[in-house]
Amino acid sequence: MANLISLEKVSKSYGIRPLLTEVSLGIGVGERVGIVGRNGGGKTTLLEVMTGLEEPDAGRVSMNRGLLIGYLHQGDALHDDHTVREAVLRGKADHEWAAETSTREIVEVLLAGLDLDRVVDGLSGGERRRCSLAALLLDEWDLIVLDEPTNHLDVEAVAWLARHMRTRSSALIVVTHDRWFLDEVVETTWEVHDGEVDAFEGGYAAYVLAKAERSRQASASEARRQNLMKKELAWLRRGAPARTSKPKFRIDAANQLIEDVPPPRDRFELQKFATQRLGKDVIDIEDVDLSRGEKKLLSHATWRLGPGDRVGIVGVNGAGKSSVLKLMSGELAPSAGRVKTGKTIALRQLAQSALDDLGPDARVLGTVERVRRVTKTADGEISATSMLERFGFTGDRLTARVADLSGGERRRFELLRALLDEPNVLLLDEPTNDLDIETLNVLEDFLDGWPGTLVVVSHDRYFLERVTDTVWGLMGDGQIRHLPRGVDEYLERRAAGAGAAPYAATSASNTSSERAGSGAAAPVAAQAAKAKAGGAEEREARKAIARIERQLVKIDAQKVDLEAQMAASAEDYAKLGDLAAQLGVLQEQAGELELEWLEASELLD
Repeated sequence: MANLISLEKVSKSYGIRPLLTEVSLGIGVGERVGIVGRNGGGKTTLLEVMTGLEEPDAGRVSMNRGLLIGYLHQGDALHDDHTVREAVLRGKADHEWAAETSTREIVEVLLAGLDLDRVVDGLSGGERRRCSLAALLLDEWDLIVLDEPTNHLDVEAVAWLARHMRTRSSALIVVTHDRWFLDEVVETTWEVHDGEVDAFEGGYAAYVLAKAERSRQASASEARRQNLMKKELAWLRRGAPARTSKPKFRIDAANQLIEDVPPPRDRFELQKFATQRLGKDVIDIEDVDLSRGEKKLLSHATWRLGPGDRVGIVGVNGAGKSSVLKLMSGELAPSAGRVKTGKTIALRQLAQSALDDLGPDARVLGTVERVRRVTKTADGEISATSMLERFGFTGDRLTARVADLSGGERRRFELLRALLDEPNVLLLDEPTNDLDIETLNVLEDFLDGWPGTLVVVSHDRYFLERVTDTVWGLMGDGQIRHLPRGVDEYLERRAAGAGAAPYAATSASNTSSERAGSGAAAPVAAQAAKAKAGGAEEREARKAIARIERQLVKIDAQKVDLEAQMAASAEDYAKLGDLAAQLGVLQEQAGELELEWLEASELLD
């Protein structure tokens, strides 16, 4: 099959720095390629050379005559004085664009909540990004080139975009740090590094395996980097096994590579350490109302964070995720109810903001050393210089001015400063923005051994699954709801238009000492049947729901542990039978508790 675009021994440098060195590759009709690599390593340069926006210093770029290329840049080319309707829909009236199914879906998903007659000049960065993406997808192209398309998209929009790109006949080249998106969409992965481009069959999971195998076969000397890759592979095989059914790689080789690698983190050991540092009380949100302008974000919401909880929060853009983090940190006060924090918590919040507190002449190493010269990790003590190197600050970047750092470097630097403060409660708001995959691996590795309470707001599904144990959703009904099956369950509920959960979320803690038992159901159900809305009866019903939720979350954790034991005891039939019986008891208890919750919740409905 002839290529749409071919590169033959292409080289490209900026100043004295070579970004591409004699690179030869091509993309054919209908191929879907993902590009990964460190920030500043040449990914965007490769896109611009391939599409003719930049001339190579040497070599040749050839493309089919009349090739139609749709390119989503990191910036945008929207005219500020145009309306959204003019910029995206070329002025079409509502009945015109709504009559076409494909057009209607793109507009309804990407432009949801936007006034089509609003002027572009007043849009936020995220809204402009959505407009640019929608305008591109509304046209037909032979090749679509996307540079970080998931930025500013919530998990629902990212899932839709993945489905949409799989159905298009266009060839695709995408640069993204969203590993879930890569696994869902691409068939080939290109890694750009040191002026070279290495090709791997499959998405991110296949790329991780192939790279780990190459490192093993070549007996590479970078031991720490190899260990990170093996740990990432262990996560893919153990933590998210569904992904590995799609890529075409050798399962036997994967098992051989990780047979001596422990799970990414010891969840229960970390919780024990966290309890020693934090005590039993961390953050309790009790019967809270929270508003932003005229929009009510929380209504009589109750939620508990315990020591060692690792929680992800999802919701559509504007649902109030960042506001909930500010509520926890004390930056926002509730309009009703209260937020109770433990006496021993040392909280650090990483918000979506710049490093505004530093002077214009602040240097990277000096700034970090003023925070802490030596910090404690799960592996022992580590110096500020070593920490900076782990996060990609080497050579002259150690002494660079903070003001001269790129967007990705500034994000990495702010993350590092937050971790060096040694907090025991860490709130992260979209921490993956502007970070490349290698830096994400380093951050995830660090958090694996971090014994504290972690709350993450992110649209990056892979990162949420990787570093958190439970997922909670803001469904637009004023409550924070537990999602036992994570982001998949959130998307199903959103698709079904269901704001109500099988049981409402009132506690994120899985450290409660209360036990689930079948004898508890009848008294609570009777109590709920007698209760009346308001007053003491309603408070008792809310307490009952909170207690049941703590028990259900604890049972979920016990089920995960039992399932892991069963997987490890596959050939010990006697032990397997005993574990299966224990799992059956837990499932029965969970069913009774869910029924009890439904009965108690009737009052609040």
